Amino acid sequence: HPSISAMFVKNVVKSLRNRFQQWNIMSDLDEAIERHRAALFRRPPGHSDRSSSLNKLAIGLRERFQQWGMMSDLDEAIELHRTALLLYPPGHSDRSSSLNNLAASLRNRFQQRGMMSDLDEAIELHRAALLLHPPGHSDRSMSLNNFAISLQDRFQQRGMMSDLDEAIELHRAALLLRPSGHSLQSNSLNNLALSLKDRFQKQGVQSDLEEAFSVYFQLSCLSHAVSRTHLNAAKSWAASTDIFNHPSALLAYKIALKSLDQQVALLSSSSHHFNVIRGAVSSLATDAFACSVCHGALTTAVELVEQDRAVFWTQLARFNTSLNELSVSGMVLAEEFKRLSVLLRNTFDQSEDQSPQIRQLTMQWDEVVSRICLLPDISRFLLPPLFSGLQKAAGDGPVIIINAGQRSCDTLIIHSAGDPVHVPLDITQAEFGSSDYQLTLVGILRKLWNDVIDPIVQALKESQVRPGSRIWWCSTAEFTLLPLHAAGPYEKGRDNFSDIYISSSTPTLATLVRARQQVCRDTSSQHFVAIGQGNPVEGKELKCVTPELAVIARHVTPVISFTSLRMATQQSRVHLMHLTVINGSILPAMECRIGRSRLSLPSPCVTGP
Repeated sequence: HPSISAMFVKNVVKSLRNRFQQWNIMSDLDEAIERHRAALFRRPPGHSDRSSSLNKLAIGLRERFQQWGMMSDLDEAIELHRTALLLYPPGHSDRSSSLNNLAASLRNRFQQRGMMSDLDEAIELHRAALLLHPPGHSDRSMSLNNFAISLQDRFQQRGMMSDLDEAIELHRAALLLRPSGHSLQSNSLNNLALSLKDRFQKQGVQSDLEEAFSVYFQLSCLSHAVSRTHLNAAKSWAASTDIFNHPSALLAYKIALKSLDQQVALLSSSSHHFNVIRGAVSSLATDAFACSVCHGALTTAVELVEQDRAVFWTQLARFNTSLNELSVSGMVLAEEFKRLSVLLRNTFDQSEDQSPQIRQLTMQWDEVVSRICLLPDISRFLLPPLFSGLQKAAGDGPVIIINAGQRSCDTLIIHSAGDPVHVPLDITQAEFGSSDYQLTLVGILRKLWNDVIDPIVQALKESQVRPGSRIWWCSTAEFTLLPLHAAGPYEKGRDNFSDIYISSSTPTLATLVRARQQVCRDTSSQHFVAIGQGNPVEGKELKCVTPELAVIARHVTPVISFTSLRMATQQSRVHLMHLTVINGSILPAMECRIGRSRLSLPSPCVTGP
């Protein structure tokens, strides 16, 4: 039956679009577009559903343009939207959405080709759509926002203050329609603040800048703010504090990292959105660290960089760990939190932030999180870690956080007691990535020693850390790619770093703390893995690797379960990984990199992981 067939196609296309939005599989979007095209063919001019088919095909083509950037897709989408608009005459209930769709596509084309006629037309379409959304209409805030953004675009091109002034008033009106609790409030706050900053930079009126940061400050007053737009707004606030040297910088970074925490808590690691967020905030923690150090807030620097790195190293594991430690009376809340998180995750993948379902789920999620935080054994749930807890990672030796930020590069040495020790580094973030330093291996290690490691060694000695002690590296950004443990002057009669201290590394301080706690609870589940990389894909065999593995095996086998793995790569070193298996999950406790000339294996019974 035709109606049954049409319903079947509609459901298939909906499923394909949902899967594309969650997993970003382009073949799903391509198939959805072809099915929309086939449906349009079956609905010739005069068919009652032709306008709907035109609109759906145009939306699919615009989505594909946003993925691949093919202008032919966008041009076709615009023509389809124009044709659909002709089928929605004045008075038609769908005319406003058709106006908005055409305007959005024209703005996209303006951004690609810079044709002012496209932007001018988009603005007039948005103005017409707003007239169809009078006060009280559910879509009025969206229409106000879209109209204002297009006016901002035109101001950026032509510099007409009337456009910017009108955009600011439209953003003010949209914000009034998005009160506390609205999932797009943070979006309106950000847009208004950006417009006010633009006017300050154009006219220099101090009140505009003050109002902009007053608007940003409202982001700190939102509840748990489970919204995609909240993270972007907080990032914008943080970036603005750097530009204008505003005193709210630390608060802005704290809010941004808190929002990041909540976003990732709702996403599975296999989700397309997870990877998008990870890419979007790649420098957030390192910049927060540098900002904190600049303000002399050293313990805050540790807390912020740990919060961000823990998000992507352990993702939901730390939330689940905290929930599993709840008392019996709190287990009902734990299950409710997990249930709502899954619902929100699925809804985020399939809906826009402003959907009524997301608003309702967000309110429920906020309430459950607030109730969990009232429990004594988990009062810091979804809150950043405190330095007092992180400092336990230095119980068996100092942990060295080495950070590369856009503002500066710095090192903090964490000891078992006292404040962190700051070691400023006279080097820029991009310097080691510069082609000027792609020299010989020894040249790189000497450069690393002179600019980074030697100042750290001097600070360790001043802190009475004896030679031969064990230290843990916790690196960020570009420093994660560098062989810090192997740095040295490489001159006769002078010690390299591996001759002075024993190196281990940890992705986060909390990982090291948890590993030791787990070892204390259950020593029977520990395993030690040595990975020998002695057969490069290209080049000669590294003959010392196999003997090193044998030496390690002799030392470790009597103490703990031992596994040796040989891998073919282009790197010439042996990895040692001390693993703790807890409830079927492998928790890395340490990684030691052992050079050819030295083997140091402290007893697990003495130093822990």
